[in-house]
Amino acid sequence: MDGTEWNPGKLLEVSGSYWKACALHAAVKLGVFTVIGAEELSGGEVARKLNGDERGVTMLLNALVAMNLLVRADDKYSNTSAGLSFLSKTSPEYIGHMIMHHHHLVDSWFQLDQAVKTGKPVRKRASYSDEEWRESFLMGMFNLAMNLAPRLVAGIDISDRRHLLDLGGGPGTYAIHFCLNNPRLKATVYDLPTTRPFAEKTIERFGLSDRIDFVNGDYLEEGVEGVYDVAWLSHILHGEGPEDAGRLIRKAVSVLEPGGMIIIHDFILNDTMDGPLFPALFSLNMLLGTARGQSYSEKQIMDMLAGSGVREIRRTAFQGPNDSGVIIGIV
Repeated sequence: MDGTEWNPGKLLEVSGSYWKACALHAAVKLGVFTVIGAEELSGGEVARKLNGDERGVTMLLNALVAMNLLVRADDKYSNTSAGLSFLSKTSPEYIGHMIMHHHHLVDSWFQLDQAVKTGKPVRKRASYSDEEWRESFLMGMFNLAMNLAPRLVAGIDISDRRHLLDLGGGPGTYAIHFCLNNPRLKATVYDLPTTRPFAEKTIERFGLSDRIDFVNGDYLEEGVEGVYDVAWLSHILHGEGPEDAGRLIRKAVSVLEPGGMIIIHDFILNDTMDGPLFPALFSLNMLLGTARGQSYSEKQIMDMLAGSGVREIRRTAFQGPNDSGVIIGIV
């Protein structure tokens, strides 16, 4: 419990909070922060750069000023430091791809009552959808992981390991950072062939093509081949129901050498399943988009690991954004 004392004002604030989200989504989709860049521009100038209506663009700019994402002075608009750092495509810290991924989820969230009533998803998986959806999903995951991975990887000692399996590793972000942090490590990214071109391009960019390979496969429907001494499963359990999540863990364990390490990274609920807030809401997001997916509690994940023959199971001190956590075990 966070001690919130609800009243009509707070309830209505939450009820209308999607207005702010939609304003942010529109600004990112239109490229407002990118076209302003480091300049100071009038509403008319921004409208011309966006090929948009001056009245509508100015209304959006003023809303972004009210949200403290832009600054207005002498009828000129400029970026805040946050807008320039996180919302302009010219910045290496750009998170607009993830914001666009959230934008693509809006329609399904507006059908939450239907999903709750039927217990069935109302959307396709974003990563399997059309090109724009797939790009925003993959790039969003990549951008977030690139910011998080250095801190997360530094806290996990795998210096005595030699071959890492990155199961469902997408663009290979974590495999890259584990290899950067452990010079004698090599890695295999195992994921769908649609992610391969992006993964290989990214791996090559970091100069790690000789140490990281990519294997095409559907980790749920197919077996996993090879022999490894450490397996990394990041944000893949929540896409599956308990039976399939346990099966994924067993598949990973089956290709580990005796004494091998398995590492689970995911949004983790408390054992009563009613918090923290983001993992609880994320379970609803999985309800909307998957047949059986959900967030899992620490106990549930540890029980799956133990049921797969994993021992010495422990949760690390790491706590990431939106209450992601890391659980480690030895086989």
